[in-house]
Amino acid sequence: MPSYTPPLRDMQFVMHEVLGVVDELKAIPQHADLDADTLNAVLEEGGKFAAEVTQPLNLSGDSEGCTLNKETHEVTTPKGFKEAYAQYVEGGWAALSCDPAYGGQGLPFVANQCLYEMLNGANQAWTMYPGLSHGAYEALHAHGTDEQKKTFLPKLTSGEWTGTMCLTEPHCGTDLGLLRTKAEPQADGSYRITGNKIFISAGEHDMAENIVHLVLARLPDAPKGSKGISLFLVPKFLVKADGSLGDRNPVFCTGLEHKMGIHGNATAQIALDGAVGTLVGEPNKGLQAMFVMMNAARLGVGNQSLGLTEVAYQNALAYAKDRLQMRSLSGPKAKDQPADPIIVHPDVRKMLLTAKAYAEGGRAMSIYCSMMLDKALHHPDEKVRKDSEEVVALLTPIVKAFITDNGFTATNACMQVFGGHGYIHETGAEQFVRDARINMIYEGTNTVQSLDLLGRKVLANQGASLRKFGKLVETLVREEGVNEKMSEFINPLGYLADQMTKFTTEIGFKAFANPDEVGGASVDYLRVAGHLVFAYFFARMASVSLKKIAEGSADPFYAAKLQTARFYFARLFPETASLMRTARSGVANLLDTEQALA
Repeated sequence: MPSYTPPLRDMQFVMHEVLGVVDELKAIPQHADLDADTLNAVLEEGGKFAAEVTQPLNLSGDSEGCTLNKETHEVTTPKGFKEAYAQYVEGGWAALSCDPAYGGQGLPFVANQCLYEMLNGANQAWTMYPGLSHGAYEALHAHGTDEQKKTFLPKLTSGEWTGTMCLTEPHCGTDLGLLRTKAEPQADGSYRITGNKIFISAGEHDMAENIVHLVLARLPDAPKGSKGISLFLVPKFLVKADGSLGDRNPVFCTGLEHKMGIHGNATAQIALDGAVGTLVGEPNKGLQAMFVMMNAARLGVGNQSLGLTEVAYQNALAYAKDRLQMRSLSGPKAKDQPADPIIVHPDVRKMLLTAKAYAEGGRAMSIYCSMMLDKALHHPDEKVRKDSEEVVALLTPIVKAFITDNGFTATNACMQVFGGHGYIHETGAEQFVRDARINMIYEGTNTVQSLDLLGRKVLANQGASLRKFGKLVETLVREEGVNEKMSEFINPLGYLADQMTKFTTEIGFKAFANPDEVGGASVDYLRVAGHLVFAYFFARMASVSLKKIAEGSADPFYAAKLQTARFYFARLFPETASLMRTARSGVANLLDTEQALA
């Protein structure tokens, strides 16, 4: 049976010793009294909930899955899911970083993201039920009417109701401009929504008394394409004036997808048959409002794979220390045993360290993005808000794609550590692989993320956003460049930063002549950019660790961090050279292939 230990020490290291989260956020009025002890205490309790309540349901939930009653259209979630959710709501976890005006606790977003890393590591399928509510909350908080906020935000904040995002239709996934769901205006100002949606995570379940669907649809006079899409709030049950639940709205689950992974989450086919909805935001500007939810979801998906990377690593490490097979090539290490534990073998260590490095690099980037999002939303200085927003926009596709690509690599590597035992269900290793695979697909495939990064976030503003992040790298290189002990981390970081400028300029010139060059280079480009970000944070973590050791700390945590950083720069970071080479090879070897693909 798999197990999970919340990575609290590493979270605390990143938040307090590397990023100085508390001091960074104290400039925000609502966080002026924030302190490290409070953050630590909250996350310690959150970790207990994840490890003790939701993690024990992960393996059984995967086996049991969800059940649809086709007569009532009701979905039953796996045994224990509903009770765990009731504990989650009772504990106030849903309200952790929500606005106090609607019953929230008002803690920074970074606290919520750390909580969700642990929940995802414990049980991704379960975590998706409350997780999607945060996106719905953010969209309504930013674009909802006063009446919508008054009616729905307190319930989403408390967790009494959950939320979904209903975008995809059978004929359109990424290209939402093709959607056909219709919205007919009514005399009372409401709309009747008719259409079919698919792949709706947590689209129907028995864990909350109401579900708030945010649905993209077209008004009768809407222009064609993405400029004719509006966003509507469509509750499962209509809400009366006094806030109590009224009639069942005709928005029904007509089927559940049979999936590779996340079996415990109800991925629903949804039919809207004249369902009553209200407009969110302005007519024909639904994507604008929905993108608030989608960007939150993309950061959340990166967090899903971060959690899976960590839990896969923990279980593979425990197995590698216990499993006896063969002897070390340099001679027996466990002489009192008939064979050595497999952790003595170099390639086993390579697989374990790959997962460990991807988890620790991903955690540093994720916590940093969360902190910057807090500043973008709430900092009193407009320039700080704008600069922070720009950094978050740049890093969001990297968080989503780089961490999920790495997560799939890591969970596969950890399954390999188990050998044949990893391929059977009881160890949990194969479930981590299956669950991780969807994270590279939904909320915009990783190719879409790479196009967004290179096309919109880098080339569209002539690299201005990238240069802002580059200044952080330059500052670190300048500060640590004369420190001989930091050279193994700083030199490759500085070299890549210099190469990145030339690389981006070259791709940009090619794209100016032929836009398809962006499509040919973007996936490789995003991985190079991801390594630039990871290298920056690993260098910062190494700097802190070296200073702590120099101050006399005997905590093995710091030595371990340095060893992981050395592995990262020696074994993972060097792929940037081959990635730049393939990206520079041009798009002709992809598009001039009519005979090959005939």
